[in-house]
Amino acid sequence: MSGMAEARRVRLTVNGVAHEGLVEPRLTLADFLRGELGLGGTHVGCEHGVCGACTVLLNGKTVRACLMLAVQADGAQLMTVEGLDDDGRLHPIQEAFREEHGLQCGFCTPGFLLTVYELLGESPDPSDDEILDALGGQICRCTGYQPILAAVRLAAAKLQEAEAAGTARA
Repeated sequence: MSGMAEARRVRLTVNGVAHEGLVEPRLTLADFLRGELGLGGTHVGCEHGVCGACTVLLNGKTVRACLMLAVQADGAQLMTVEGLDDDGRLHPIQEAFREEHGLQCGFCTPGFLLTVYELLGESPDPSDDEILDALGGQICRCTGYQPILAAVRLAAAKLQEAEAAGTARA
């Protein structure tokens, strides 16, 4: 016996595109997204689920891709930071982070963006306490968090304006 676990078939939809592949049962979702699908926006930081750099949306809810196995995502709908892009146009959340300087080195940014996407989907006009609570699982070592808070407020306003104008994007 070789000691290798038998590969398992995984079928999932990532950023609206169906994917299927054979994976080792112990392959993390982060490694699958990065290595098998070439989606490098899912960053791997602490590999303990603490930093939030690997955050993705699984069926609309944030999860840590470093803690989840690819086989656990079988049949799921996933969104990575690459899924925010709309034919080369930045999502309003990305625009807000750029405008408010809510990023510096960018390593933590994908996790923040997807966390904010989930937050604003659930609470379009969050209070500062709600924002801080939602972002509590994300670590940034560069910005001091104030620009990120400003970016979330601006993103909420941008999305509300787009909604009112009938031009909102998912």
